Parts: sequence; C-alpha cells; structure tokens
Amino acid sequence: ILVTGATGGVGSVAIALLNHLGYTVAALTGKPESHAYLRALGAAEIINSEGWDKPPSPLETQRWAGAVDAVGSQVLARVLAETDYNGAVAACGLAGGFDLPTTVMPFILRGVKLLGVDSVMCPLARRSAAWQRLAQDLPAALLEQMSQQVVGLSEVADVCQQLLARKVQGRVLVDVNA
Repeated sequence: ILVTGATGGVGSVAIALLNHLGYTVAALTGKPESHAYLRALGAAEIINSEGWDKPPSPLETQRWAGAVDAVGSQVLARVLAETDYNGAVAACGLAGGFDLPTTVMPFILRGVKLLGVDSVMCPLARRSAAWQRLAQDLPAALLEQMSQQVVGLSEVADVCQQLLARKVQGRVLVDVNA
C-alpha cells in the first residue's frame, strides 16, 4: 500500500496503522532526512517523490494494491495510473493541489476505485466508530512518536510557515488554551 504525504500527520498515522494491520507499506516523500522516522512507523519501502509532480501516462506499470493519498493533483493522478487491477485509492488531502489531471483509463480498464475521505460531514456514529477502531488498532506509543510539537494559537502562523517550507514532520497539536 502506498502512502503519499508520508511525513505529515495523516500520512504518518496511515503508515503506522496499515503496518500494524499487517500491510506492506511504501512511503512517498521528498524528505531524505525523514527516512528513519518513516521506517520507525513501519514503512518497508521509501520512495523519493522527485518527479511525481509531473503528468504520468494514462496507465503506468501496476505497483500498488491500494493507496492513501494526502497530496492530490499530479501525485494522485500518478497513484491512480500505477494502481493494480481492482485496487482502491483513498483520497484524503490536497496539499499538492485540488485538481485531478487524469483520464478514466485506470477506472474503466483496471477497475480502480477512488474513494473520497471526508471527516467534516461524517455522521457522528461513523466518526465515533472510527475513533474507537483507531484506539484499538493504533499503538499509543506510535501516536506519541508522531507528535512533534504542541503549540498555542499564537504560534499557528509560524507553524504554517514551517509547513509550507516542508519543515514539519508528523503531527502538530494546537492547544487552544495555551
């Protein structure tokens, strides 16, 4: 299973969770300094993201049974083009852009499924079940490892600049009371 945006909060949780559930996980990153972190989370393979922002062919060599994409745009297009026959891709982010420059070829020739993940409008019962499942399947020690820092509201603008400069790894928790 490929995870894009691997060093971010969503990507980090996805790697740890998928590894814990027994999947072989590949992590896509442009941060060589994060390889040890990604391996500690459970990534069996680390893929350099260089060139992934370029348009792929409509169909590439099949590589992934599934994927969790937190990047979007050209990266998501390439993930879809490389997904195995009858594979599934969960799209849950748009850090790289909100467009989807692809064709229908992965969908009609390989039966690839693109699944959107929406946490905002998710019904409370489903959200509750998801949190319970995470509590059951995601080791607490891994969550601690992913928490790089806790910041107050006054620090959020600075952290956003760090995010844009690709200097953040893992989750940043915002303490609204600080």
